[in-house]
Amino acid sequence: MARKATISREVILEAALKMLIRDGYSSVNVKTLAAEIGCSTQPVVWHFENMDGLRKALSEYAMMYAAKKAASSGSDRMEGFESLGRAYVKMAFKEPNLFKFLYLGENPLGKPYSLNDVGSKKNKEMISAISEQTGLGEEQVIRFVRNTLIYSHGIATMIATGVLKGTEKEMMKMINDAADAFILNEGTNTAKTGKKGKKK
Repeated sequence: MARKATISREVILEAALKMLIRDGYSSVNVKTLAAEIGCSTQPVVWHFENMDGLRKALSEYAMMYAAKKAASSGSDRMEGFESLGRAYVKMAFKEPNLFKFLYLGENPLGKPYSLNDVGSKKNKEMISAISEQTGLGEEQVIRFVRNTLIYSHGIATMIATGVLKGTEKEMMKMINDAADAFILNEGTNTAKTGKKGKKK
């Protein structure tokens, strides 16, 4: 019978995530991770078998970490959407290696973006709630959300890769101004107030 590992899976994944955020995804392998923890490679291999197993587990762990940080505790869907955007930009500023891993193709579990995903079933509740909150039709909300996401992703990508310099406050103002313009173009200026406005 194989000896049970004394170092937990959680400890290993936490150390791997710390390395990813600090040094980038390419820095994480079985040997460097064992050195980070201060153990032999045996516990890592025992839990994950090989590098592919470790990469998959780290990807899932990193996605859960990011989702928890972006989660909104409020019931206001528009505020929740804005909170998600703020979390996205903060990650680009404070944890650029994690942003690149999750959103710029380094994640082995990552999938290409599809603009059709915005209006998918999993976002139906959010789209319906924003529609009710703003007085816009669901197709208008989908366009607003899609355009805001595209703009925010562009800004965050330029921040994470060092192309765009500025403060977090300046970048958020740019995104908020763009979101206001996108929603105004759809017929309402209530993105921030949450009160129903008149359509054009």
